[in-house]
Amino acid sequence: MSLVFIGVDPNSEVGQSPTVWVDTDTQEFVIQGWRASTEDEARCYAAAVPGHAAGVPAHEALVRVPARMVHMLREACNALDAGDPDVR
Repeated sequence: MSLVFIGVDPNSEVGQSPTVWVDTDTQEFVIQGWRASTEDEARCYAAAVPGHAAGVPAHEALVRVPARMVHMLREACNALDAGDPDVR
């Protein structure tokens, strides 16, 4: 797996920072974020989404990433679209 670092939330305390990477081998995002609350999970379990079973499967997780990191998510999208393993 080839992980390319995209960025860390600059407004978070050290050791508490949501982070974005891209995996250039699998063409996937790897996102570290704050653990979603039990309220978030309850809302997801209750939500009916077309083509999606209710709830969060045991092998998946809900995380929160601040909207101020949207530019990093765009950069991650651009990196995968470009196929550039050396984004930074």
